[in-house]
Amino acid sequence: MVPPPPEFFMPQLRPDEIERLAHKRAGAKLGWFVHACVYLVVNLFIYGLSHWGAVSRSWTALPLLAWGLGLALHGIAVFLLGAGSGLGERLVQKERDRLQRQHDGT
Repeated sequence: MVPPPPEFFMPQLRPDEIERLAHKRAGAKLGWFVHACVYLVVNLFIYGLSHWGAVSRSWTALPLLAWGLGLALHGIAVFLLGAGSGLGERLVQKERDRLQRQHDGT
């Protein structure tokens, strides 16, 4: 079964609502890119400290993996589940339909 196009799930929006949603989505994506850049810079610094510093044992994998998981979850929230995303909108629509059926008693 082919899912309906995303427009099916998006209610008709006024121009000011479109502008607000566009700013919200762009801000969320920009926030993820900033997060990714900080992740890269900090982990390169930590690696440098570990590799060329006084510490004899490499410990950089722990913060790299833990923060990487957080970055991945942030990316999922922004790009897959964020406001207006296809998946997020489908889940919201399903929930709306379920609640409406409960409310109508069917």
